[in-house]
Amino acid sequence: MATKTPLLDQCPTPDRLRALDPSQLRQVADELRSETIDAVSVTGGHLGAGLGVVELTVALHYVFDTPADRIIWDVGHQAYPHKILTGRRDRIRTLRTGGGLSGFTRRSESEYDPFGAAHSSTSISAGLGMAVARDLAGGNTTSSP
Repeated sequence: MATKTPLLDQCPTPDRLRALDPSQLRQVADELRSETIDAVSVTGGHLGAGLGVVELTVALHYVFDTPADRIIWDVGHQAYPHKILTGRRDRIRTLRTGGGLSGFTRRSESEYDPFGAAHSSTSISAGLGMAVARDLAGGNTTSSP
């Protein structure tokens, strides 16, 4: 049976996304946008923040080796497309419901969420703190902690 999201269906996690040809990323982004709209129409939530970063989300997960390379979202509501691409698509319609997915990034929810972002202006201090901790621990200065 054909679905409305054939490429997104092939990408339950970023490693599968990275296996696609770069020419397919526009379609993945279009399908991800559609899936985000569909999910939020069921659960409610902040739609605009996620829609504004669909292409960015696809690009970040395509270029970087997530979760080893950490992505820190400034506003948790931006992370709805991120949640879909990081193994939580099957639960995205539980967003913001009791026992469901958080409306924000949550470390206990996924290895792809290195920081519990909620509202804005915390990402720079979180990223700086992670970089300083990495450096103090003698970690690799060219990749994330």
